[in-house]
Amino acid sequence: MTFINLSRILVAAGLVLMFCQALADQRIKDLAQVGGFRNNQLVGYGLVVGLDGTGDQTTQAPFTIQSLKSMLTQLGVNLPADARLQLKNVAAVAVHAELTPYAKPGQTIDITVSSIANATSLRGGSLLMTPLKGADGQVYAVAQGSLVVGGFGAQGSDGSKITFNVPSAGRIPNGATVERAVPAMAGGPLKLHLHTADFTTATELTNTINQHFGPNFAVAMDPATVSVRTPEDPTQRVQFVAQLENLRMQAGTPPARVVVNARTGTVVVGSDVRVLPTAISHGGLTVTVTESPSVVQPGPFSDGVTAVEPRSEITISEGDGTMFLMEPGARLSDIVDAVNQVGAAPGDIVAILEALKQAGALKAEFIVI
Repeated sequence: MTFINLSRILVAAGLVLMFCQALADQRIKDLAQVGGFRNNQLVGYGLVVGLDGTGDQTTQAPFTIQSLKSMLTQLGVNLPADARLQLKNVAAVAVHAELTPYAKPGQTIDITVSSIANATSLRGGSLLMTPLKGADGQVYAVAQGSLVVGGFGAQGSDGSKITFNVPSAGRIPNGATVERAVPAMAGGPLKLHLHTADFTTATELTNTINQHFGPNFAVAMDPATVSVRTPEDPTQRVQFVAQLENLRMQAGTPPARVVVNARTGTVVVGSDVRVLPTAISHGGLTVTVTESPSVVQPGPFSDGVTAVEPRSEITISEGDGTMFLMEPGARLSDIVDAVNQVGAAPGDIVAILEALKQAGALKAEFIVI
């Protein structure tokens, strides 16, 4: 495991403190989301045609042929039931998109097209008309158009191939037309949902709204939801929400946390981390193995040959078990300074923090990601 330098840990923690101070005065729209104002996921199944021999192998993907036969039947083309089509320019795909809030019929949205069988590339293909459905099974948009594929691939006759990015997926900008609008925000109280549930932030949000619009306009329902009384007229309601989301307030400070990323070795210590009176002793055992091979020459007038004789030297050294004392209410800078005093390696701070947590002296949540 590789860890960053302790000085970087202090710098990172200082940046976190500065970041928290900068975020003390924030807009409501950055802290909460208006209830009902959300994206809706759409998904559909369709066919991409016009590929240059990079489509599905129909023997391994029979549903591609079934879909093609069904489409041709709807267009008045009847194929024999025993017809075995061997196509290489058609691919079965899944199409997904996000329907933005208050999208109206006739507007367009971007879509993503992904192969679901064994097509090697969708480059140069066109998506045929594909209905996109929501979670309720209703069709909300219809997709069609030419794909934009960022990846490409090439294959030789001997089986060698090279692929750049992912050629089996692509996008169609403005590729779907909205056919049905999502029901708009109904009347009645407006719900503000905090991105991070916090009692202090919910209370401060309620007080800020009531101070600006008048008493009893907002009520905190729980740590994550604040109910706000709004005008019944739709036009006034829009103007009210516009003023509401631009109000500024002081959010509650995050809880004391120590976060360790075991993959990158990053350690971030929150500004409110405290340590109870504790005596800490830290010493290290170092084992050094040195290889010093030597050359051995044969004796004069002998039939011997020159040889290399391996030689290993092992040295064990134990560091001084320096002890330091943490005073009551020690802050972040005190912790880092104390660790630097004992000459701990960057990786040792994790072991020290874990030991403090087990001893009950570290008053913070210890998270390993």
